[in-house]
Amino acid sequence: MNNFIYYQPTHVQQALPLLEERWGVAELLAGGTDLLDRLKDYVSSPQKVISLTAIQGPFREISAIPNPSGGPPQVTVGAGVKLADIAESKLLRDYPALTTAAAQIAGPQIRNMGTLGGSLCQRNRCWYFRDEHIQCLLKGGRKCYAQEGENQFHAIFTQGHPCVMVHPSTLAPPLIALGAVAQIAGPKGTRELPLEKMFQAPSKPEQREHTLAPNEILLSVTFGGVPLPSGSRLANASYEVKQKETSDWPLVQASVAFVHLGPGNRASKVRIVLGHVAPVPLLSPEAAQELEGKEVNEKTATAAAEAAVAGARPLSQNAYKIPMLKAAVKRAILLAAGFKPYW
Repeated sequence: MNNFIYYQPTHVQQALPLLEERWGVAELLAGGTDLLDRLKDYVSSPQKVISLTAIQGPFREISAIPNPSGGPPQVTVGAGVKLADIAESKLLRDYPALTTAAAQIAGPQIRNMGTLGGSLCQRNRCWYFRDEHIQCLLKGGRKCYAQEGENQFHAIFTQGHPCVMVHPSTLAPPLIALGAVAQIAGPKGTRELPLEKMFQAPSKPEQREHTLAPNEILLSVTFGGVPLPSGSRLANASYEVKQKETSDWPLVQASVAFVHLGPGNRASKVRIVLGHVAPVPLLSPEAAQELEGKEVNEKTATAAAEAAVAGARPLSQNAYKIPMLKAAVKRAILLAAGFKPYW
């Protein structure tokens, strides 16, 4: 890797002035599971590396505010919280969509290094982007090599976007399904943003897979605490399919959340999010509409799964993701509703 200046501030307000107004000059270091690879492979060569490992307090904590209605609490997870802590936190027991996803990321070593902020803000894992010798669109080149090359792990939803990478975050889909809001610090103060609006599909070196400015830092995400009708519960689940069960990226992922109304087993306020199939974590209103206000059963779960893949446009080598994604959506819905796995 190339030389750089290393900083280790002890507070977010000390870190912000060290950042620059353009990408590539400075990089943030949390767990390092993404950045260290990029540095060693010469994909990133910053002049400054700003470590966030010495920042304590809310940045590294999970906190909860009780729900007056008796439902799941409002939870805030700091960006510096380790993936292992998210998977094991008792404060998150009402949010299995998130804890299950966190527990399935890579292996225990990675989960004890990686952080929430790193999961949400990491660069994509496309092998053309990660090859120092290939000048793809995101490194100033003129083409996306995956469009016509090896694309078995790439997007099936592109909406005409020139870069067909998939967003790599496994925590973004469940958090978006749960209606999470991001807290972001910058030179002008702190702002909030619905998490689904924090992601974008980049197509040039001046862009990232998220909408944060180069001189901003993700502080935390907050979700839950919404009052629930009497006799209802917040149903949520994630389901992913991997090529192998250990230390692998999901081929597809589905996260769902809805208010489960006891009488009639009906679903309300449905949110379904698709992961690892598009350049951004993809909300599927079409799938949610198939389930909204209806009894949750095999038939409605299947209809929602069919709607989820209706707009898919696979590349030359990844059409297998369509039936796989249908299965993931259906199973996530049934798991959230309390059905026992039979698959």
